[in-house]
Amino acid sequence: MNESSAFKGGNQGGAFYAQSLETQLASQQRKTTQHRRIIDHGSTTHRLDLHTRFGHRHNLAGVVRPEASYTIDMLPSVGNVSQPHLDTQTKFVHLSSNKAKHTIHSIKWTPDGRRLLVASHSGEFTLWNGMAFNFESITQAHDSAILALEYSNNDEWLLSGDQDGVLKFWEKNFNNVNVIQSAHTEAIRDISFSPNDSKFVTCSDDRTLKVFNFSNSKEEVTLKGHNWDVKTCDWHPTYGLIVSGSKDNLVKLWDPRTGQSVSTLHGFKHTISKSRFQPQLGSNLLSTISRDRSMRVFDLRTMKDVFIHRSDVDISSMCWNPVHANMLTTGSYDGSMSHFILNSSIPPHIQDPQSQPNTHPEPIKPYHTIPYAHEKAIHSLEYHPMGHILTSAGADRSARFWSRSKPNDPNFMNDPVYNNQKQGAWYFNINNAVNAVMAKNENVSKGPSATARNGGAGGYGFNDLASLPGLNY
Repeated sequence: MNESSAFKGGNQGGAFYAQSLETQLASQQRKTTQHRRIIDHGSTTHRLDLHTRFGHRHNLAGVVRPEASYTIDMLPSVGNVSQPHLDTQTKFVHLSSNKAKHTIHSIKWTPDGRRLLVASHSGEFTLWNGMAFNFESITQAHDSAILALEYSNNDEWLLSGDQDGVLKFWEKNFNNVNVIQSAHTEAIRDISFSPNDSKFVTCSDDRTLKVFNFSNSKEEVTLKGHNWDVKTCDWHPTYGLIVSGSKDNLVKLWDPRTGQSVSTLHGFKHTISKSRFQPQLGSNLLSTISRDRSMRVFDLRTMKDVFIHRSDVDISSMCWNPVHANMLTTGSYDGSMSHFILNSSIPPHIQDPQSQPNTHPEPIKPYHTIPYAHEKAIHSLEYHPMGHILTSAGADRSARFWSRSKPNDPNFMNDPVYNNQKQGAWYFNINNAVNAVMAKNENVSKGPSATARNGGAGGYGFNDLASLPGLNY
């Protein structure tokens, strides 16, 4: 009887111990609602599948490699290449709030595409994971606001410029290797590398641009000619040509060898906010936005503007798509974001240089607009190196990720970024929920159309995009 009691007591003790252990483990686990969505675009298995589907069977050896630096070699789908309007980042994916709670002036994807680097007004670098979109680290990089970021073309170096005119050199692991304390006397607004990375150009509020030798950090040429703050600069990906935009309403093209201005583009009536060459090799297009609420696309061969867009609000940021040569995106001071496709109406002299150019630029309108993408001005737009994710950041102190919508999603135009039904932490439901196709109106009620705020410029669903006038694919 004693043995039976002891045996029974031992079972009870074991059950109590097991229950206590489970209770302890449960208390130590973090409380999670659902699995966080992850985009592992660096998976070697996924890349093998892509190469196989594209018919690259003969060259598989040495192509698919388990290393992050080869992620950029991934190819987009065949449908997205032939129909770029289906590869438009229209769906809100995630909101990453800056830990420092300061305005974000510049963002950059790391060359491997696995992290997003955010530079804030407090002088801090914040890293966000590019696949799970969660916070990774924060570092005090500068003593003042960081206004410019740029990676070298060989993806080995990073340059950052701040409000005090200090320029810093960083390795890929964010190890600071060099500092130019007096690169400019005032704030550095933009940085761009030459095609072979041997030189780089910076522009500043001190009315000048400077060309530096990257190997010894010595200033080689000072470009003088603007009469006010120089807000933007860019180095052509193929030609020895530099473009700059200033507060004096002028866009200038420079020869970096002689330091002389070769041409001046007129037509704007306010400060030039951003000017960027088309990133593809051998391109001849230059896109420029201004605070006169206009965007103009120039042809470098004729030095004439061939496209013009006039907006209802000031345009604050702009970027080209790295995959689709004729697609670009703009952000505005009211937080709206618009997508353009230039080949919807290509002027004849672009298709055939021998033909007579038009005397007036071709007016264009965005084929898709997200009216409430941000609560405040969008200061920076940056595409993922593969082109499948678009990131925006600005004065509302957050970085937001955008991707393609599912073609059969009935809630495509039913998100808060379209109907402005942003109550409390509206993005939590999107961030933590499984990205499944829900029944129409299951999440939120149907809001106003995206055209209500943009005069009919946007708000098309994917079924409507293919039937847009001028989009002939």
